[in-house]
Amino acid sequence: MGLIHIVFGQSSVPVLEEAIAMDEKMSGEVLCFEDDLSVGPLFILDTKEGRAGRKMFWQQLAGISPAPAPEGDAPVPAPVVEEAPEDADRFSALKAQLKENPELEVWIWAGQNARDVCGYYWLVSQLYDFAGRIHIIYLNNLPFLNEKGAVFYPTHLHQILPKEFLKAKKLARAISLAEYELDGDEWHRLMNENAGIRLLEGGKKIKGEPTLFYDKELLTQSGKDFVKAWRVVQQVTGKLKYPVMDQFLGWRLKELIREGKLESKGELKTIRDFEVKLPGEGGESAPAENTENPTNL
Repeated sequence: MGLIHIVFGQSSVPVLEEAIAMDEKMSGEVLCFEDDLSVGPLFILDTKEGRAGRKMFWQQLAGISPAPAPEGDAPVPAPVVEEAPEDADRFSALKAQLKENPELEVWIWAGQNARDVCGYYWLVSQLYDFAGRIHIIYLNNLPFLNEKGAVFYPTHLHQILPKEFLKAKKLARAISLAEYELDGDEWHRLMNENAGIRLLEGGKKIKGEPTLFYDKELLTQSGKDFVKAWRVVQQVTGKLKYPVMDQFLGWRLKELIREGKLESKGELKTIRDFEVKLPGEGGESAPAENTENPTNL
């Protein structure tokens, strides 16, 4: 019997691979789906048009925009985007493997966060034909031991020690026929709702919110003097039980600047390249602080 382990996001790969190396019964390939489906458009994502719309969303977050218009009537060149295998291609390859090898099984690993749960819904809506061979390991509100031996409740797989995965594997269970139907319906609801962001309320319950959901908090954390954008983002995510990705919040800061709700200094590239403040008086840069490796946008 072959085994494929599925995770959502590269941060989960190293710890799971280390755990697999500890137990030959877990031996198998680790397949990582890259897209964070908890943010951005999902409408008709099961079509080429929907996937194209989602790709445009990520280009927008990355700051990719058309080049300045050339002189004369020459057409504006399209932005150059580095092509990489997309999740749709990875999924097609997975289905081909499952068809070719009837003994192959899949374990979907999901932490208690919106990215993993949305990824699970996306997958399960398309895997009904392989019922009985697709398993879920949902680490929902479960206690684990950290490096000091203390109990904690992780929200993401990368927070878990590799040896602790050996206990978690006992939770693997086949997805039921009822779940294929109900969770497949939930995925279609999420696509039709097409919210700007999706938050995990507990269990597997996902709630959609508008794109500007965090704007008020970003403004609250901005003051009358300039402060590094990454610091504002860090202060917002530090208050959240389920942090949203830095890249999304950095994009929202840029949108608030464009709308005139914030002023900026520096290049609007990564959140380490510019500072923000509320419009009006002030304007002094905040003193530099010694912090550990702020995340790039």
